[in-house]
Amino acid sequence: MRILCTNDDGINAPGLKVIEQIARALSDDVWIVAPELDQSGVSHSLSLNDPLRLREVSPRHFAVRGTPTDCVIMGARHILGDKLPDLVLSGVNKGRNVAEDVVYSGTIAGALEGTILGFPSFALSQEFSIETRNAPLWDTGLKFGPDIIRKVIGAGVPRNTVINVNFPSCMPDDVKGIR
Repeated sequence: MRILCTNDDGINAPGLKVIEQIARALSDDVWIVAPELDQSGVSHSLSLNDPLRLREVSPRHFAVRGTPTDCVIMGARHILGDKLPDLVLSGVNKGRNVAEDVVYSGTIAGALEGTILGFPSFALSQEFSIETRNAPLWDTGLKFGPDIIRKVIGAGVPRNTVINVNFPSCMPDDVKGIR
């Protein structure tokens, strides 16, 4: 399975490293195409008036001077060539994406663009709290992310559906269940 990963927090964000680990638990064919800079809150915008600049950071890791939407288009249509992704993962966002947050979220937009292009797509976000000193507990997403994705894909992702997953701000052993 070929997986395209993006985010809105930028190519050096800790959450991008987490989503790459989640993706690698699912496949060896993982590609990272993420914004050069933090693009939080850009929603589903495109870079229409500025040229997109692409930089290969390392093998299969690319930074785009653009939005998460630009990154998914660039990855799926240009970088991956003739072999399109089977799955798009966006995140792991630092902070949850619920209620009105989804309207503004670049993380949600990355997954939404994947869906528009015809690929099953997930947006993954990690809640954080004052108790954790505003530092996300990434282990929760690392532990549960791969299985959640496997189960949803196994059940069948309806066409034109974005899957939005929010991990709670707690240690993995404190999770009481998944629904």
